[in-house]
Amino acid sequence: MMTSDLSFCLFDTAIGCCGIVWNSRGIAGVALPEKTEKAMRGRLRRRSPAAVEAAPPENVQRIVGDIVRLLGGETIDLSHVALDSSDLPEFNRRVYDVARAIPVGSTLSYGEIAERLGDRSLAREVAQALSQNPFPLIVPCHRVLAAGGKMGGFSGPGGVRTKLRLLSIEGAQAGEPLLFERLPWAASARRPA
Repeated sequence: MMTSDLSFCLFDTAIGCCGIVWNSRGIAGVALPEKTEKAMRGRLRRRSPAAVEAAPPENVQRIVGDIVRLLGGETIDLSHVALDSSDLPEFNRRVYDVARAIPVGSTLSYGEIAERLGDRSLAREVAQALSQNPFPLIVPCHRVLAAGGKMGGFSGPGGVRTKLRLLSIEGAQAGEPLLFERLPWAASARRPA
């Protein structure tokens, strides 16, 4: 980012130390946990070298509080958060706009997002844009699944396991069964007698 008014702060959540970057236009990035605060600071400084560590203003404090509550298990809607996506490619911004419109507890597939953008054949490009999402949770890429309700990927820490946890918090019904549910003995154990 070339913007000089960037600031960042770290904050603790139920899944570890996260980070947020902001400027006068809105949130410029969110980082899901690293193993240490030092690693988180390093990642934020690499991503936004002009950013300075600072105490967040009241509006950013509210967003941080919402993220902490979401990661603590509460159902929180972050669609109201103002973002600064001015440095992002136009296609990515369009993908993120569609993803932000997915209601809490719901999901779309990469193909469905591509279709809403006007060309279902862009599903791979949609997946690539979401893998570059600088605003995880605020742009809820965890609500986007692969074809047939399969989980697809998740580039955040913890991968698909984190994606499943976030969907569970939001009450979404993921289409792909969890690994232990796919085992033959688990299916027979659930059958009524």
